[in-house]
Amino acid sequence: MTDTPWWRGAVIYQIYPRSFLDTDGDGVGDLPGIIERLDYVAGLGVDAIWIAPFFRSPMADFGYDIADPCDVDPLFGTLADFDRLLAAAHARGLKVMIDQVLSHTSEEHAWFKESRQSRDNPKADWYVWADAKEDGTPPNNWLSIFGGPAWRWEPRRGQYYLHNFLAAQPDLNFHHPEVRAAVLDNLRFWLDRGVDGFRLDSINFCFHDAQLRDNPAKPKEQRTGRGFSADNPYAFQYHYYNNTRPENLAFLEELRALMDRYPGSATLGEISSEDSLATMAEYTSGRRLHMGYSFELLTDDFSAAYIRDTVRAQEAKMSEGWPCWAISNHDVERVLSRWGNGHASAAMANQLTALVCSLRGSVCVYQGEELGLTEAELPYEALRDPYGIAFWPEFKGRDGCRTPMPWSDDEHAGFSSATPWLPVPPEHRTLDVARQQANPASALNGYRRFMQWRRAQPALRHGAIRFLDTPEPVLAFVRELGDERVLAVFNLSAAPVEFALPLPGDLQPLDGHGLVAGTLDGERLRLPANGSLYARIL
Repeated sequence: MTDTPWWRGAVIYQIYPRSFLDTDGDGVGDLPGIIERLDYVAGLGVDAIWIAPFFRSPMADFGYDIADPCDVDPLFGTLADFDRLLAAAHARGLKVMIDQVLSHTSEEHAWFKESRQSRDNPKADWYVWADAKEDGTPPNNWLSIFGGPAWRWEPRRGQYYLHNFLAAQPDLNFHHPEVRAAVLDNLRFWLDRGVDGFRLDSINFCFHDAQLRDNPAKPKEQRTGRGFSADNPYAFQYHYYNNTRPENLAFLEELRALMDRYPGSATLGEISSEDSLATMAEYTSGRRLHMGYSFELLTDDFSAAYIRDTVRAQEAKMSEGWPCWAISNHDVERVLSRWGNGHASAAMANQLTALVCSLRGSVCVYQGEELGLTEAELPYEALRDPYGIAFWPEFKGRDGCRTPMPWSDDEHAGFSSATPWLPVPPEHRTLDVARQQANPASALNGYRRFMQWRRAQPALRHGAIRFLDTPEPVLAFVRELGDERVLAVFNLSAAPVEFALPLPGDLQPLDGHGLVAGTLDGERLRLPANGSLYARIL
């Protein structure tokens, strides 16, 4: 497999820098904090890190509103700190991917400050501007995912500007060739510094419908989607015109042409559309994105049927491209709370890691998954996320998955010498890294065992996948690479199960993965609660 690109089958560890480790005592994590913990990250057995935005920003959306995409915000450090981080990661065999937000900027970006001044300045058409209707209302019915209309009035121009997210995040006009060129120049800046790739935030939002046509209404029974709930007005529309426009495909090919000039670099596109699986297939076919980031397991549904049907559907649609799976990230409730049903445990944490890391594709794992962290319950007065504040109390926002990493039993769990930007929940204090490192049976040590074992299983990293029809709550599939065939079986419940395997041939159970293991008795398989079985098919 020496010719296989590093990113195919890679495990990418997502670092949310605000909450990783604070070294300067301001209560917010920073780049030197990541450097200080790179030995820890490398020891997890992952292949790469993905660092959420650390660029200069007013922090209206905690870094996803970027004022200067080619500089480090002083809150996180300096460009010199980033260069040290990059060198230190590479010295440990870790690839480095960084977030890039292409579709919009901060309202504090120099481009927008110029654009908003008049209708005839050099940057006048760099953002999406439109006249009001005759009655003064916005030009169409598009909505912001964070609530309310996607248009904000600008008195200096006497026009509205588009914002698909916060009003402080104006959308760039990708129909303008100078905008596309400038965005690619920003990517080139980081490629020249040596980054190994980009995670591209909301990549299907770059282009808008130039005719500004209204989005059609969506029937109540179909108000579903990723990243928003059915009671958010955003769910009341089909988003055909404000994102996922056909013009985006040519831009992705321009972007890929740039990446191809930096051998070994990779792109991971975050895609959430009306048909995300179809869009992922389209965006990763031909010379476009290297990988598509799937939202389809960032759901409440944890049935074997849902996982099996979702992966099968993606496999059917994604004949050329390469998927990247995730079950947690900085935007959704932590997986042990979503899927744990009150049964969160080290065994379950390790099983969920094993499951997602055994699917065909690459994997993004989120900081704290290795510790078995659950979602933090924060009071309203502790919230910082504008999304959660706007939709409280039905939706509590994203702060519950962004609380600081617990490193030790010191004050503030060893995250900071000062009061952290979000509180460390009491239930996380017993799950700190130091405590778990000393416990052979901890989630952390189980995570390390599995990741090291997976490295020695080429079929799990690179092979094809074929699902078996098994009864709930059992998920089973075969990974095949050449003559190697590995069976993976998971009991997704807190009760033991026993059943006959619908698979001919002899099986040789594999050990060393560190999971709660099932047993074989002829054709019958017994799996304890949250039990798993890996076996070579002879």
